[in-house]
This record gives sequence, C-alpha cells and structure tokens, in this order.
Amino acid sequence: MEDALRLHFNLTATGFGFLSAVYYYAYVPMQLPVGILMDRYGPKRLLTFGCMLCVIGTFLFTDTHLSGVSAIGRFMVGMGSAFAFVGVLKLATMWLPENKLAMVAGMTSALGTIGAMVGDNLIVATVNHVGWQPSMNWSAVFGVVLAVILWFGVGDHPKHVFTGPESETMDKKFKDLAIIIRNKQIWINGFYGCMVYLPTTVFAELWGIPYLRHAHHLTDAQAAFANSLLFFGFMIGAPTMGAISDKIQRRKPTMIIGATGAAFMMSFILYMPDLSSKALNLSIFVLGLFYSAQTIVFVVGRELSPAPAAGTAIALTNMIVMIGAMVLQPLVGRLLDMSLKYHHSLDVPTGVALNKVHWLYSAADYRLAMTIIPVGIVFAIISTFFIRETYAKASS
Repeated sequence: MEDALRLHFNLTATGFGFLSAVYYYAYVPMQLPVGILMDRYGPKRLLTFGCMLCVIGTFLFTDTHLSGVSAIGRFMVGMGSAFAFVGVLKLATMWLPENKLAMVAGMTSALGTIGAMVGDNLIVATVNHVGWQPSMNWSAVFGVVLAVILWFGVGDHPKHVFTGPESETMDKKFKDLAIIIRNKQIWINGFYGCMVYLPTTVFAELWGIPYLRHAHHLTDAQAAFANSLLFFGFMIGAPTMGAISDKIQRRKPTMIIGATGAAFMMSFILYMPDLSSKALNLSIFVLGLFYSAQTIVFVVGRELSPAPAAGTAIALTNMIVMIGAMVLQPLVGRLLDMSLKYHHSLDVPTGVALNKVHWLYSAADYRLAMTIIPVGIVFAIISTFFIRETYAKASS
C-alpha cells in the first residue's frame, strides 16, 4: 500500500517510515505493562481487549485524510497488538509442557506469519480491485469476529490447575519485573532477537516490496509473492529450529547457525546484481528459514527468569526485539530520502516534492539504506558469545 498511502497522506519516504513506526511507538513501551497484566489477570480478557483496540484503531486509520489522525489510529493498533504474542506464549506456559516451549514458541511465530504471508498477496489484489480503505475496513470487521472468538474460546488455565492468574499480588509482579530488568542476560538475549528480526521489521514489513519493485523491477504481484516467501520460510523454520533446540538441549548453537545463515542470505539478496525472479524467491525463502532461529530468544528469556514471571520475561524480551522496528523503519526511510537527494547518479527535478519521486529510488539507494540489516545481524552473532547457555532448563 506504499504508493496509495503516500499519495493519500502526502508523505515522503521519511514520513511513510514514521507512519509505519508509530505502531511500534505504542507496541514497544506497552510490553512491560502487558507482561505484568498477563501474569496477574490471565490472557483471556486482555487478548479480547487488545483485539478490539486494533479494530477501533484500524477504522480510525482508514476514515481520515489527516496523517496525524491516521497516526493515532496506527498507535491504537500497536497498543492492541502488544497483547497478542505475549498472550499466546503465556497460554503456552500454562497449558503445555515446559520441555516443548521452544518448539511451541516457533509454532506460535509460524502461525503468526500466515497472516503476513496471506496478507502480502491478498492485500495487493484487494487494494488494486477496491482500494486500500475498503481493504482495511474489511480487516477491521474480521477483527470484531475474532474478538468474539477470543472471549468464548480462550481459557486462562487448565481446570485441574488450582493456582490461577490471580494467585499473586501486583506488588509481587513488580518485584519480579525488577529482578528481570536487572538481569543483563535478558538484555543481551533481547538484542540478539532485535537484530536477527530485522529482515521482518525493516525488510518484509515495510521496505521489502518497494525494494523488489524498484531495484529488481518486479511487478506488484511478483514482489508481494517474493516477500511472502520470507514468511513462508519463517513458518517452516521457526518450529523446526525450536524442535532442534529442544532436542539437543542447547540454545546457542541454533541461534549462531541461524544468524550466520541470515547474514549471508540478506547480503546476497541486497548486493548480488541481476538476480532473476526465481533466484530472488529461493534466496528470500532460505533467508526465512535461517532467521527463524530468532524465536528461540523468547524461550531463553523465559528460562533466565522465574516461572511465575514468565509473561513478564517474554514481554520484556519482545519489547527489546521490537525496538529495532521503532527506530530503524523511519531511519531507513530517512536514508532513502538522503540518498535520493545526494546520490551522485540521481538528480531530482527542481520543484518536485520527495513524495512524488519514489519511482526515482535506485537499487543503490535501497542497498545503502538497508545495509543496516546484515550489519545488525553480524552484531547479533557477536552477542551470542556473551549469552549464558540455559541447556533448555528453566530458572528455579
């Protein structure tokens, strides 16, 4: 929807990056209160509430020509979405065996990518057919249905388990949070997750499709399909990486192999010239397989923390992971605009606004701006040498 949104709200690449990143300005700081609330009150009510916030925010986003109002809607969607991943993994810690948590985290992430994978292809078709506003409104209507399903379909804990989510006071939850925040290992582990997740937050979620269209001259449909293969690779890789990690009872080897493969494949996609559509599709799919090792960080965060604070630990880890999107999505847009303005091979016509010349971005502009991704993953590989191996055992 890049072209439609930039024209509708009169946005430069920097403005478009900011509008996307507003989601994370709500999502990231909400993680800590969400984690505490999940541990205290359970997922059922909070997941339903979060879903309805997404619905209201989406309707607000589509029903305006003012970029400021749309940003408020986007902010509300980010706030509501903050409950989703933490809520599902909290349910997993309550309902499923502890020794399968890495595989479960991978499966949860894999299921989440189905929406992105379908969305990449479906949204292109619906936007081209009916426009972006009806497309978004339909998704909001589906959100109302989903909220009803959540309310009647989710149970906070198994009936045979006596200790429910109200078993500990909020004071105890804040003490757990203080312990987790002071744990340096949680922050290093989260940094790894943040950097290895950049192929999603910076490439697939925002700049990947424009890059494939402008730098490799793919059609809208071809670019959307290629981009969706990243999620398809992630969908297969995440539970597989988790299962391998559970099987060998080691976390770090899988994390190192995944990040190394992701750094190589991301560099190949960005810097190898004249790739065919088939080569791009295969490369992006393999990138998805490798960087799916990122999901293991949520299990490591859980294993570095006390069991009653599982939701808080997962939420803090998720917050650190998503800081990358909050900062780097608008930064890449800014770098694109700067490269467009100053790149020696491009001359922007005098008097033409930047939001009207997105078609002038060259492969070199995108490669310069998105060099952040492979460089960040290399730093993630280095960080693994400072993470303590948990041997797939939770902290007492």
